[in-house]
Amino acid sequence: MPYREKIAWLSLLAMALTFTPYFVITAGEHPASEALPNLRQLWLYGIAAVARVAILGIGWLALRLGAREDARMPMDERDRAIAGRAATWGYGVLMAGMILTGVVMPFTSNGWTIVNAALAMIVAAEVVRYGAVVLSYRRHA
Repeated sequence: MPYREKIAWLSLLAMALTFTPYFVITAGEHPASEALPNLRQLWLYGIAAVARVAILGIGWLALRLGAREDARMPMDERDRAIAGRAATWGYGVLMAGMILTGVVMPFTSNGWTIVNAALAMIVAAEVVRYGAVVLSYRRHA
């Protein structure tokens, strides 16, 4: 398995382990009745973000130590093409999500509903980007 595919898998795993609990917990609440800032949700998001960075840091270090030569290899044409295609797909999801949360939702929602929708769209865009990287490497394997 190529090093960049391993990094993409690590990123997908880190997002699944950290942001899935965050969105499950916040989906069960009724944040519309609470004023901004909702410190509990800010703490939950902070915990999820720090946990994601910790998982990525530890995983990156383990992968780097396990495959030193692969980690040092510069990106070739295939790697650049995969990264570019994945970024394009992720950017499309991000733009659609930001249009939804920034243009449509202010007329129908407020406060934490919009904040969490924007966060969900950012996470979805990253999942699409890393998923596209994984699928592209799997397809070429």
